[in-house]
Amino acid sequence: MTYKMSGDDLYVYLYGEFDDSVAKTIRENIDMLIDSFVFSRLVIDMREVSFMDSTGIGVLLGRYKKLRSLGRKLSVKNVNFQVDKVFSMCGIYDIVSKL
Repeated sequence: MTYKMSGDDLYVYLYGEFDDSVAKTIRENIDMLIDSFVFSRLVIDMREVSFMDSTGIGVLLGRYKKLRSLGRKLSVKNVNFQVDKVFSMCGIYDIVSKL
């Protein structure tokens, strides 16, 4: 995971598999960034994510709730076909915008 600020947006770039084996670390790192930076929108770039399971979805939903309580937004970008299909079926795009 890497990150960068761009204007009012904080971009987080994920790599590899987003599953139970890395979910805790990703959650903790994103929470640290949320607590450390001033921004209006968190953009999760998933271009390099090869696989995502329900644990990864749970991490995103938890970050959405945290950001919403702070008056901030969450977006996802460059979602691959498999993850996009799951997000669509689960209704994730009803609360998280897709760029």
